[in-house]
Amino acid sequence: MAYTALYRKFRPLKFEDMVGEEHITRTLKNQIASGRVGHAYLFNGGRGTGKTTSAKILARAVNCLNPKDGEPCNECEICKEILEGSLTDVVEMDAASNNSVDDIRGIRDEVNFLPTKAKYRVYIIDEVHMLTTGAFNALLKTLEEPPEHVKFILATTEPQKLPTTILSRCQRFDFKKITNENIIKRLKIICSESKINITNEALDLISILAEGAMRDAISILERCCQENIDEIGVQLVKELVGIPSLEYISKISRCIFEKDEIKALLVIDDIINEGKDLYNFLWEVIKYIKDVLVFKSTESVKLYSEDEIKEIKSISELASKEKILNIIYLLSNLESDIKWSSQKTIMFQAGIIKACSDIENDGLEELKNRIIDLENKLNGENFTVINEEKHLKEKIEDKKPVKKVVKNEDTQNNSSQSTINWNNIISKLRSTGKIRLFTSLANTKLNQIGDLILEIEFPNGLTPFVKGILEDSSNKKDLVQALLEETGKEWHIKYKDGKNAETTVQTNNDNPINNLGIDINIID
Repeated sequence: MAYTALYRKFRPLKFEDMVGEEHITRTLKNQIASGRVGHAYLFNGGRGTGKTTSAKILARAVNCLNPKDGEPCNECEICKEILEGSLTDVVEMDAASNNSVDDIRGIRDEVNFLPTKAKYRVYIIDEVHMLTTGAFNALLKTLEEPPEHVKFILATTEPQKLPTTILSRCQRFDFKKITNENIIKRLKIICSESKINITNEALDLISILAEGAMRDAISILERCCQENIDEIGVQLVKELVGIPSLEYISKISRCIFEKDEIKALLVIDDIINEGKDLYNFLWEVIKYIKDVLVFKSTESVKLYSEDEIKEIKSISELASKEKILNIIYLLSNLESDIKWSSQKTIMFQAGIIKACSDIENDGLEELKNRIIDLENKLNGENFTVINEEKHLKEKIEDKKPVKKVVKNEDTQNNSSQSTINWNNIISKLRSTGKIRLFTSLANTKLNQIGDLILEIEFPNGLTPFVKGILEDSSNKKDLVQALLEETGKEWHIKYKDGKNAETTVQTNNDNPINNLGIDINIID
């Protein structure tokens, strides 16, 4: 007798045998039992979730001579012929290889003929999204108003590729990924009936590797059975599936986190000498670092032994979540570059070196250090600065206006001028996506000095990092624009350090000195 693959041998013959899709099988059974079967169905879902199996069960159930509670008996003449594939009234067509207009026209001509034996002529069209536009148009009218003796069951993994005119004419059922628990439950039944000895840990690993596809899980189990060993364990599953050794993956990951470029290059040489594919290896590194991030967030990770988890924990302690995310994005871009490059080795080496030396988010740490260094230099020397900002400061001091405090609350000031709603301005900055500016101005106070001068006071102190954000040209324009929209005036802005009594004057005009690449602060 010819060998039958496990996934075909253990294909469910009734709706009740299917696992994980009870929301679909229950509805189909109710329709069949009540005699309200639709003329067209669309089964959508990932691979191995039971679309074709459900279609075959439905085809038998609507034609079964002795149905019971919406289930086919699988014993009558019609059910047996359908199971054997000898009944011409049930047609299975693969649209991936039969997607032309002529193929659909053949179906359109056949539907006018009555079934030979069965009650209904059933057409199961798999991978229906592969049909051409012309084929869809040829199917459209027949699908909308088929003869009473015809049923259509369409199956696809990509429903977004189907025309809306087809979707609207079908009853759509979305198949979910099967949970690991249901996969393990089904695998245990198969192992019991097939007398396969396997550990629970190996079953757990297979269910994770299947990623919600029952057929994939059974196929992995079948590959493991070919080894003729007494018991299938985790290590055998890893070897057969092709999960690479974590030795090089963890080494290169640690080099990136420790910024050890020299050691990273030595590891890359070992990888190349062993003939490993760099693109696949990089993909495994990305997945590994993703698991490092998951462990740092949840303190749990799957598919790893105790020693491997200890190594992941050690690596996760070397960087923050933000840095780990930055590494993942950087390596993902490297993966895209390598895919289309003719110099994969050079690109890989350069990318890993960059990852070792550039794991700070947007270079903020470097920017902060540069700002601090520049301020230290400016404070250590006597600078006589004559510019527009200094003239403005002297003009303000000559007038000696009375300082008016504008409170955060939306109340009225005793002066003749209207109170500026500072909280409202800050909220608008957040709602318009100016998050860095919003964060920098949180918990600040607004003081009005004169008709066109505003002072923003930082009670908790004005740090060099925050000052760098505020002095950014785009942030200056955003703040001035927000004040303009709120008050109808273009204001000159001062920043006051509430702890050190330091005030920085800024205007909404470009400063010629700024073109030199140096930020100059005027100190009261």
